[in-house]
Amino acid sequence: MAHGEVLEFEEYVRTRQDALLRSARRLVPDPVDAQDLLQTALVRTYGRWDGIADKRLADAYLRRVMINTRTEWWRARKLEEVPTEQLPDASVDDSTEQHADRALLMDIMKVLAPKQRSVVVLRHWEQMSTEETAAALGMSAGTVKSTLHRALARLREELERRACDESDGPGVRVPGREERERCAA
Repeated sequence: MAHGEVLEFEEYVRTRQDALLRSARRLVPDPVDAQDLLQTALVRTYGRWDGIADKRLADAYLRRVMINTRTEWWRARKLEEVPTEQLPDASVDDSTEQHADRALLMDIMKVLAPKQRSVVVLRHWEQMSTEETAAALGMSAGTVKSTLHRALARLREELERRACDESDGPGVRVPGREERERCAA
């Protein structure tokens, strides 16, 4: 490659590197891999720079090289499968208990006043900050804190009451000493 073409390529890379890196970032999620992809594509394009007659198409050429390179990397990836003589135990998570807990929680949320329910949902399900919750509900941060405190106390009471009610029924587990004392009170 002639000295003039080398300077032309260097100037092209200098002016287009940010746009080319953005293109590489769209192809691979990791920023470091995107930089590696761009560098590999630039090295491959450098050797063919004099063959690109219309330099206005250099971006398209480089993008195609990046796509082809990414495809090569994907095909050459190492699979993490290791053959063994004995298969591992396949365990399937039983989400029945999780669904039961969610159903119970949704049911006891009905004992809360609408304002309390809104605060609990925004703070714990939506994971909003106290300030974000206050802004969303049009109240002060102190009101959010006190409302949340009272709502959580009410939920705990309702859970304990239901645990006591269940322990009285037939075929239900026998409550421990602490639970019996709570239920007796």
